[in-house]
Amino acid sequence: MDRIYIQELVRSFKVGLIDRRQFLSRVTKTVGSVAAAQMLLTACQHNDGDNPEVVQGERDEQVPSEPLVAAGIVSSMVDYPGGEDGLMGYLARPDDDQPHPAVIVIQEWWGLNDHIKDIVRRFANEGFVALAPDLYHGQVVSEPDAARSLAISLDRDAAVQEIQNAIDYLQAQSYVSPNKVGTVGFCMGGWLSLQTAVDEADVSASVAFYGRPLTAEEAGTIQAAVMGSYGSLDGGIPVANVEAMQTALTGAGVENDIKIYDGANHAFFNDTRPSYHEEASKDAWERTLGWFRKHLV
Repeated sequence: MDRIYIQELVRSFKVGLIDRRQFLSRVTKTVGSVAAAQMLLTACQHNDGDNPEVVQGERDEQVPSEPLVAAGIVSSMVDYPGGEDGLMGYLARPDDDQPHPAVIVIQEWWGLNDHIKDIVRRFANEGFVALAPDLYHGQVVSEPDAARSLAISLDRDAAVQEIQNAIDYLQAQSYVSPNKVGTVGFCMGGWLSLQTAVDEADVSASVAFYGRPLTAEEAGTIQAAVMGSYGSLDGGIPVANVEAMQTALTGAGVENDIKIYDGANHAFFNDTRPSYHEEASKDAWERTLGWFRKHLV
């Protein structure tokens, strides 16, 4: 059971982001018990002592395992239309009520975990509105076999539609610059970032961190400016495939910036795992910020 996700559901229910039916449905899916979900609902309705306010530049005491965030941003789980029962994601933005360019942050195969939420807050600290949709609907795992099973079972078209739902939500917010949304993803999310840009005209810029490269046919249909960051030691994504994507993008007239980092492995950006490569990570982050500032601002 994902304790942090349950806490966020409780919080969202208390502040009115989700209704009773949505709360019961999502808790039941997470804990696998209708009775447990009902008990938690009863506890929520009889305990008003918790503070449901969103994070505003300080540690959220309701989610004690999350990293500290810098002053000047607001972050919380948000609820938005989509699917049968609605969708949820983790959002962070500058706390100034001014319009800012928007970025969709797409999870690795582990799910919407603390690392992805930290990336969302990093974008907010850089002046972006960032939203990470919860594509696994509450499931977060740490073992590769479990992650592989979830990734395999994820329907590509349904996931792209949920990402589009998140884009629609951001475009409707007063604090988002109109019609300027980018996507960035990592591993599975990098592939989905590219796939969303292939399918959806609303994406102005797409960034992939070691996501499965586009085929020549896909590269010929994409409208967004594409940036990619890959590792030379990534055994799952051959350098030749990355280079072929770059050639196809350039041949199709798609603005692109594809870089292969010598000595970096898969997941080199994830600073919570042994594969982390500090030099490649820092350079790829600065390139990503520059790419979005060029194409979204």
